[in-house]
Amino acid sequence: MLDAVVVGAGPNGLTAAVELARRGHSVAVFEAKGTIGGGARTEELTLPGFRHDPCSAAHPLGISSPAFNAMPLARYGLEWLHAQLPMAHPFDDGTAAVLARSVGETASSFGPRDAGAYRRLVTPFLPKADTLFRDFMSLPLSSLPRDPVTLARFGLAGLPPSTWLLKRHFRDDRAKALFAGLVAHVIAPLGGLATSAVGMVFALAAHAHGWPVAKGGSQSISDALAAYLKDLGGTVHTDYEVKRLDDLPPARAYVFDTSPTALARIAGLGNAYADYRYGAGVFKVDYALDGPVPWTAEEPRRAGTVQIGPGSRDIAAALDAASRTDRAPESPFLITVQPTLADPSRAPEGKHVFWAYGHVPNGWDGDLTDAIERQVERFAPGFRDRILARATAGPPEFAARNANYVGGDIACGAAAGLQLLLRPKLSLFPYTTPHPAVFICSSATPPGPGVHGMSGHNAAKAVWRRLRAVTS
Repeated sequence: MLDAVVVGAGPNGLTAAVELARRGHSVAVFEAKGTIGGGARTEELTLPGFRHDPCSAAHPLGISSPAFNAMPLARYGLEWLHAQLPMAHPFDDGTAAVLARSVGETASSFGPRDAGAYRRLVTPFLPKADTLFRDFMSLPLSSLPRDPVTLARFGLAGLPPSTWLLKRHFRDDRAKALFAGLVAHVIAPLGGLATSAVGMVFALAAHAHGWPVAKGGSQSISDALAAYLKDLGGTVHTDYEVKRLDDLPPARAYVFDTSPTALARIAGLGNAYADYRYGAGVFKVDYALDGPVPWTAEEPRRAGTVQIGPGSRDIAAALDAASRTDRAPESPFLITVQPTLADPSRAPEGKHVFWAYGHVPNGWDGDLTDAIERQVERFAPGFRDRILARATAGPPEFAARNANYVGGDIACGAAAGLQLLLRPKLSLFPYTTPHPAVFICSSATPPGPGVHGMSGHNAAKAVWRRLRAVTS
């Protein structure tokens, strides 16, 4: 009998498996797809030699992850590469605000009326950023925080809605728009509880460690985790679809890197997660380009990630349209990534890969390509002339590629209300289920979406307690 079986070979499932194997437990991972990776994959989606990340590409939470940083992943080929700027946010007047490694450079890009306010907001947390990341990303607390005072101060600043933070701290829309865009990375409505913390975590991550890409593609993260697991004695099985628990070998614990609804169906948990809500979907276009994106402003030409939303109200309206209507926004807020600025190996010499996605209603089956390209052209005239090929994916395609993306929701659950913090249920023990031997470790559990492995790391702690109980 195995100690643990993990269902799903995404970053969280692989991390949970590694954490258990590191402590001497026998572990096997089962993945329905032919390759591992979940939201951290790399494929030639357009033309030969152009390597695209179908989902996640920039990894501010990956390089800042306490789980990843405790593993020797560099030994297995993981290398973080940085563009000159982590992120830029262009405006219609041809200028741009930036999220730079330097707090001073970032603050200066907001203008004199908001520079001091931004420094006062983030500077107190930077000296203890790594400890703060560990404590914050372990919520609900699976162990005592290492720095409860800093965590409490961060909680006071981060618990209010981001709309409150923007109004209280900033006067001009340059800072407001950039910060609103940070919150939108988890597809959270700006007025939601604790959305201030979302924006602050992304900002602090940039200042502490940057927003890098993985050399060779996001697949490198998954491959490094799997290689480390195999050296620890764990096994990975692909092309193995699990429809019920009886499809799996006997084990003392079963850990699911799946959506809550899939877990309930497979494990026979009935309506255990009937109240769990899924959020807006995304429509994404991957591009093969014959040159860099011709941004009007200079700063986006140096930035790994570029947010496209001319103002904070435009961003809020786009998020609301995607979350509360059945129509896609006419002017979508876009998150775009330029991996080849940091990693030229992703494309033939002189060529580039680029992707952009906008938020759309869950399950939406329309085509947002033209709206996306109009938005990019607005800040990069001539962009369409650089396109060699494109690959599009809306909610149906995302759901087909990854069963966790229900209705195209890449966050594996709406990041709204209490569900942003207490997911997949209102409980201080989110990784356990009504079945004593079954656990969940996907992005539907804290700390939520992103390629950081912390949901798997935290879930593994709950599994350790189970394994101690059944073997004692």
